[in-house]
Amino acid sequence: MNISAKTEYACIAMLELACQYAGQKPVRIRSIAQRHGIPARFLVQILLQLKAAGLVQSTRGAAGGYRLARDPALVTLRDVTQILDGQPATITSKAEHATSISTTLIDIFNHFRAQQTEMLQTITLAELMQRAEQETNPMYYI
Repeated sequence: MNISAKTEYACIAMLELACQYAGQKPVRIRSIAQRHGIPARFLVQILLQLKAAGLVQSTRGAAGGYRLARDPALVTLRDVTQILDGQPATITSKAEHATSISTTLIDIFNHFRAQQTEMLQTITLAELMQRAEQETNPMYYI
């Protein structure tokens, strides 16, 4: 599975916004861009797409920025990837003549893609926040 820079940056931005969801404090693009080394102009375009899709809201002004429009437990990775990448296309054979071998391979590839989509649908921003927190604060058992 190839992840575009645009999709990766969108997921990073959404997780940053998810971390601030409880306080509903808007997050500035500049802070996300600097923290993760993402070009700010690119991030602006990404957040505008997410806003148009209803996943984020923006506030203008000195205390402005972006925030999640929904609870992080209700936003999945598939929600984000589908906005940026669209619906995955069905894989078709490039072979000139369809054979049982090429048909079998294409069926497997399409099944694999469907499994990826299903998995992305089950992973929420809230779950990813928990995983990131565990990475930051590992537990040591004695």
